[in-house]
Amino acid sequence: MMIPTAESADGRKVSMHIYLLPNLITTANIFFGFFSIIYSIKGQFIISAYAIVAAAVFDLLDGRLARLTRSTSKFGAEYDSLCDLVSFGMAPSLMLFLWALGPFGRLGWLAAFLYVTCGALRLARFNVQVGIVEKAYFQGLPIPMAAGIVASSVLAFDDLGWDPSGHRGLLFMTFLLAIVMVSTFRYRSFKDLELRERLPFKYLVVGVLLIVVIAYRPEVNLFILFLSYAVLGALSGIFSWGKHRKEKNFYTTMHVQEEKDLVEDKE
Repeated sequence: MMIPTAESADGRKVSMHIYLLPNLITTANIFFGFFSIIYSIKGQFIISAYAIVAAAVFDLLDGRLARLTRSTSKFGAEYDSLCDLVSFGMAPSLMLFLWALGPFGRLGWLAAFLYVTCGALRLARFNVQVGIVEKAYFQGLPIPMAAGIVASSVLAFDDLGWDPSGHRGLLFMTFLLAIVMVSTFRYRSFKDLELRERLPFKYLVVGVLLIVVIAYRPEVNLFILFLSYAVLGALSGIFSWGKHRKEKNFYTTMHVQEEKDLVEDKE
């Protein structure tokens, strides 16, 4: 597909070519994100939550399709990030505020603002770090996962019959998701897991058990699973940070002591 853009310095028309199919899939992502925003405004939060789930499915498909068809491009990467900000940043934050955080007043909308801002920062950081960070881990919680936690919380609260309005746990969850998105905590991406290779039989058993547990009560168990992923990653990052800080202090102390010993030897 050719799109005229502007004129070059010598007056010639400059045009660009884009891959149509993966970008149409990305457009489906932002469509469901916008759909979610509309239904949040209408107060139909269950439909809004499912729309975010649909956006996540198309977000997963567009990248895989682009790599499969060898149609990745700089335009597609930038377009995908902009769509993600709408579908997994703006849509969940608005849904959180209208669904649960409104009674907190200023604190509520500031929490929602922090969520969407940290999501934008997470996407910007990811774009400039492509090819730098290791493949097996994400640096910080991915924004689609954060949006999945928000959407699954809506479904879980509805299934359990809990009142979300003014719920302090949801306020804490919003702040937690914002912080871990911009953190340097390492979250397993599972991109290094090669499913086409032979693996031990126990992996299949674990997979079947996981399916059974989720299928028993998917609305609640998916929320628990996603939230556990975010919390465990944060705890692992905190303990690792403390460990690295102790090691740094230890080596700094040793270095200072060595310098003192050298000075004393010279004297």
